Amino acid sequence: MTETGRRARPAQTAALRRALRREVPSTVGILADPRDFTAMRRYRTFTFDDHTAYLRQSERLLNDLAGRHLHTTLALFDPDDYAEFCAETGLEPDSAATRSRYTADIAARGVTVPYTGAPLVDLLPHLVDAAVRHATWQYATLLLADLGDCAQCGHDTGRSAFDRASRVVHRILDLAGPGSHHLVCSVPAPDEQLLAVLHAEGDPGRTATTVDADTGAQFVTVLAAGLALEGPGGIVLRTVRPGLPDHLHGWRLTGGRVAPLTAGEVFSAYCTDAATGEPVPPEPGVEYCAGFPLPPDDPEAHHH
Repeated sequence: MTETGRRARPAQTAALRRALRREVPSTVGILADPRDFTAMRRYRTFTFDDHTAYLRQSERLLNDLAGRHLHTTLALFDPDDYAEFCAETGLEPDSAATRSRYTADIAARGVTVPYTGAPLVDLLPHLVDAAVRHATWQYATLLLADLGDCAQCGHDTGRSAFDRASRVVHRILDLAGPGSHHLVCSVPAPDEQLLAVLHAEGDPGRTATTVDADTGAQFVTVLAAGLALEGPGGIVLRTVRPGLPDHLHGWRLTGGRVAPLTAGEVFSAYCTDAATGEPVPPEPGVEYCAGFPLPPDDPEAHHH
């Protein structure tokens, strides 16, 4: 075979490169908040000076990547975390290459959402929400890990709380029955208010299953933190069934236990303005119900 025959022709080489590019995923780091955008303007190599124009150009880039059939995801660019990344790695922060390195890093360790072609203004709230959930999960996980062993029984306090929280969630969803279930858990922690949300679907005769495994783990971790801290907190369940009123149930966390609220307490919690204490009209098409009781012989009903 001749030398020319062994080599790919220029047109073939270009086609191969284009095909290879389609195999390479792309991640775009987005400064979603105007304050974060302003913080990045201190770097000379960050040439944007208007947040709206920056988002418009970012959306054009995303459209271009999607038009080339590249798998593209969005990550939340955090200037404070970026500064820490630069300090830890020794990289020059005023550099486009470093910003690219950081974007790859947060894509590997943080949260991304796929670019679907939807307007960026619609995707950003989902990205921010995913980032907040992930940060909450990390904080609650570290909190549980720092608790150490129980002085009385010697068991890992965080692990025991997680196991009890898992049983609580399983029991609530088991008793919730058919319908679409929306669980919210709120726990005051030492540094911030922890909030977790869980969606599950229940079929007749079957225990409800969570829509997403990660959100299930996040929810259980936050609830476990509330049990382990033995402070106040709460769980609310809304169940939606076609053609029927929504059912609202509630539980309080107190002393490391989960105690059901009465129907009146659930009504009062929902129909009172938290800031002013003034009454709020009941929500139409909603029944306020007591929380399901946890049998006293269940492990989750006992404090360790």
